[in-house]
Amino acid sequence: MKGIYNGKDYFELEALVESWSEDRGILDKATPMAQALKTLEETTELCVAVNSEDRIEIIDSIGDILVTLIIQCQLQDLKIEQCLESAYKVIAKRKGKMINGQFVKEESLPEGMVAGDDIPDDYRMD
Repeated sequence: MKGIYNGKDYFELEALVESWSEDRGILDKATPMAQALKTLEETTELCVAVNSEDRIEIIDSIGDILVTLIIQCQLQDLKIEQCLESAYKVIAKRKGKMINGQFVKEESLPEGMVAGDDIPDDYRMD
């Protein structure tokens, strides 16, 4: 699937990010924890953009998060596709319930509640 960036696909862009991080010396000096904090910073920016419904900033923030995760994968000698596949294998058959606009996995539902139960829209999980 081709994107809007000069016709490059995801894998080409991922390789460009990996090269960029090497060329800038990020891999030589970054630590996994510092990179995780950078991901958190970019995620906070995404929350601000979503809250203000700023589509341009949402796109930028999601891209920035992907960049930080690709670099984290380099630091951990992983590929992001490997991590995504691992996560999908865990969630593929997961059951849960939508509560206040968020999917809550069945094992995290309040005691006695199961995925098929009716839950009021204003239910709050503590």
